Amino acid sequence: MTQDNVRVDTAWERVDGHVLDQFRTHSVANLGDALDRLNIVDGGIAPIWNGAKAVGTALPVLTVAGDNKAVIAALEHIRPGDILVINAFGYDGRAIIGDNLAQRFAAYGAAGAIIDGYVRDAAIIEELGIPIFARGLTPAGPFKNGPGTIGESVAIGGVVVNPGDIIAADGDGVIVIPPRRADEALKSVSEIVAREAALDAEVEALRSKTAAS
Repeated sequence: MTQDNVRVDTAWERVDGHVLDQFRTHSVANLGDALDRLNIVDGGIAPIWNGAKAVGTALPVLTVAGDNKAVIAALEHIRPGDILVINAFGYDGRAIIGDNLAQRFAAYGAAGAIIDGYVRDAAIIEELGIPIFARGLTPAGPFKNGPGTIGESVAIGGVVVNPGDIIAADGDGVIVIPPRRADEALKSVSEIVAREAALDAEVEALRSKTAAS
């Protein structure tokens, strides 16, 4: 399907919400360890406000650098729990979204957005509490000419993101989890959490022993 010069593919499935709920209990760092430290987006893509966290299903968007026509067209394809994953080619000359689009993402039920590019209106987005991850900030607005794609695989920060992939993002960064590896990742991350809890208990015991001596 094509909307003017924006190509759209809707022939893919989203994971169940209960699967996403299980991933929400884990940090990106632990999930990265669970996936052999692979599928982690490069550290240049980071939350634009402290404390931002998001887990959801990838709705990939490809744009022309400095242009957000495809991002606007993606609004009608958002389903609750989606995270827009936008390849804007890392371009720093223009913001792909600002507070208005961020609010529209939330109004349509999106859990946030991961943008390989720049954004603006960070203070308002933080006040609204909408999780947005990007390469940086610029006040310059985008063009709206296209072309672009929605619902097709994109690459952001050195990782290929397929429609329907699980995205987890927090203060440490972003990881992409293929649905076929969800069970494996959850089992492994639970073991990692248990192991870290045991190590933390050792440290606490050492502190108590040191304080008593």
